[in-house]
Amino acid sequence: MAAVPARRRRGVLVAVDGGNSKIDAAVAGTDGELLATARGAGFRPQAAGLDGAVDALAAVIGAALAEAGVPPGDVVHLAAYMANVDLPGEEERLEGLLLARGIAPTAVVGNDTFALLRSAVSEGWGVAVVCGAGINCAGVAPDGRTARFPSLGEHTGDWGGGGALGRAALWHAVRGEDGRGPRTALTGAVAEHFGVDRAIDVGLGVHLGEFDEGRLTGLAPVLIGTAEAGDAVARGVVLRLAEEIALLGSVALRRLGLLDSPADVVLGGGVLAARRPLLMDAVAERYAELAPHARLIVPDDPPLLGAALLGLDHLAAPPAAHAALREAFRRPRVR
Repeated sequence: MAAVPARRRRGVLVAVDGGNSKIDAAVAGTDGELLATARGAGFRPQAAGLDGAVDALAAVIGAALAEAGVPPGDVVHLAAYMANVDLPGEEERLEGLLLARGIAPTAVVGNDTFALLRSAVSEGWGVAVVCGAGINCAGVAPDGRTARFPSLGEHTGDWGGGGALGRAALWHAVRGEDGRGPRTALTGAVAEHFGVDRAIDVGLGVHLGEFDEGRLTGLAPVLIGTAEAGDAVARGVVLRLAEEIALLGSVALRRLGLLDSPADVVLGGGVLAARRPLLMDAVAERYAELAPHARLIVPDDPPLLGAALLGLDHLAAPPAAHAALREAFRRPRVR
């Protein structure tokens, strides 16, 4: 948590980047001065229910305001960019709930992919692909048109992210163990990761409730490491993920009319931010084939910066405010 010395001021912006594993909030002046940040548990309405998830979100916002020494009445705008808010109707519903809580007189809620994009592009347009626990993609054209995907799971044509990698690792591990599939080093790696004797013990443990299914996401780096060590089965899964990441971005570029000219494609989320060589090289190779003019960016700045910049955009803040905010996020005292 970081803050400047507490003092009363008028007209602050609250920005939020909410993911499956954490919620980050920032309080900033409309001039771009960063006043405080705070972090809390993830935004998971699918587990806590929407009301419970909003309670968690409001608590993080309250902590950030307290750290900044700013009373809630001084907030002029809330910019909240959240995972698990994948459809326009879901964004509108959450926006309404936040306005009803009186956190700010105005609010904009969007998917966290837009915050990732804005964190890395100064012009405000391009395409972003998030690959964290799940996978998502969104793009914005120079004229403001957007391209999106449902990103609700395999039933809406989506595959990828740490959850999908973990489930694939367990699937191949069990089949390699019992003979239904090719032998793979994933069998031993999965069992070792969970501290059991056999891969099937993990599957049975999930079924019986001994292991939370969410723990399978922790197998994502295990799978990628096994692939990098030369296992053909694990490598095939990593290459499939690279294909999905490239398809999402290239299709979004095509929908926006940006496929044949230089455009930024921002890659983020925990799986991509780890910059694992096998995955990143495969992603670059597929983009070179599908979207040769794309400029791939893995930003160092956090998506929370993008959420705050989008808030400044909404308030029509001057370029100097945007520059000041970027600089503030890059100081060592800020997470």
